[in-house]
Amino acid sequence: MNTQIKAVPCQACEVRGKCIFSDLEMCYLEEVSEAKNFNHYKKGSVIFHENNYPLGLYGVFQGKVKMYKTAETGKEHIIRLAKEGDVLGYRSLISGEKYEVSAMALEDCHVCFVPKNIFMETLRKSHNLTEKVMELLTSDLRLAEEKITDLAQKTVKERVAETILMLKQFYGLEKDGKTINVTLSREDLANLVGTATETLIRSLSEFKKNEVIDLKGKKILILNFKLLERIANNFD
Repeated sequence: MNTQIKAVPCQACEVRGKCIFSDLEMCYLEEVSEAKNFNHYKKGSVIFHENNYPLGLYGVFQGKVKMYKTAETGKEHIIRLAKEGDVLGYRSLISGEKYEVSAMALEDCHVCFVPKNIFMETLRKSHNLTEKVMELLTSDLRLAEEKITDLAQKTVKERVAETILMLKQFYGLEKDGKTINVTLSREDLANLVGTATETLIRSLSEFKKNEVIDLKGKKILILNFKLLERIANNFD
């Protein structure tokens, strides 16, 4: 369940430099800022559901979000993760199609919401915003192609190592310089890797035994970064 709170003006937003509105002309930015809502989502809250039509654009101001698709069996498959500065659901919004995925808060989040008519009008008027959206589409396509290739060519062990490195790059480390700054369940991590939860747990246990990583509850600590890289890239 979301709660609407007082919005941070886009013009003064410290996150804007990381999102698609970073180079938006000031006259259009003011229009977006006046029209948007600013919502709080508690951990585990669904921001939007797959198979619903989008009503606007979501932008993560603070927090972490997972985008996932639910199979007929009820099993989730995580498509991607999002952090502050990332926008959610933009492809369905532009195409006019239903959401292909759902979005859920992995922790308490603050999320901006820009109504569909405002976003689409701004996209038509602003060359800068159009360029940013094109860059984002290209990046998402490249990442999707890389994931398909990895699933076909890499072992589970290699994909687990690669996923841990991706989380480190994406979310960074905590102050100790070892702990990845995100909390994921073993099931969510297995969904990211593309394997069964039991297989994922065995790989993590092996990495811990070999002192590549350490595990503190749902947190992962990287102990040997170079060895993790070698495993992920299958170096001899």
